[in-house]
Amino acid sequence: MAEAKRKFESVREWVAEHKLRTVGCLWLSGIAGSIAYNWSQPNMKTSVRIIHARLHAQALTLAALAGAAVVEYYDHKTGTKAERYAAYIPHKDAE
Repeated sequence: MAEAKRKFESVREWVAEHKLRTVGCLWLSGIAGSIAYNWSQPNMKTSVRIIHARLHAQALTLAALAGAAVVEYYDHKTGTKAERYAAYIPHKDAE
């Protein structure tokens, strides 16, 4: 149980640090998977296949952005984000 929690935390931290890369990779994999699926469907025009692939990838991107928003919200609620940026904020005592 503890090992799974540590793995989840490490994945969450990586996603928090690389949000745009995560969304981009999900979009690219969504396009590739959807094109592969649509190409296996007979009697469909190429333009329709491409449109379907774009729509599937767009839906996956919206889901990924919603997931990134949840991670950001979680970071703000737990104070993790404040700890991460504390070293970069000048303190009044240092003046």
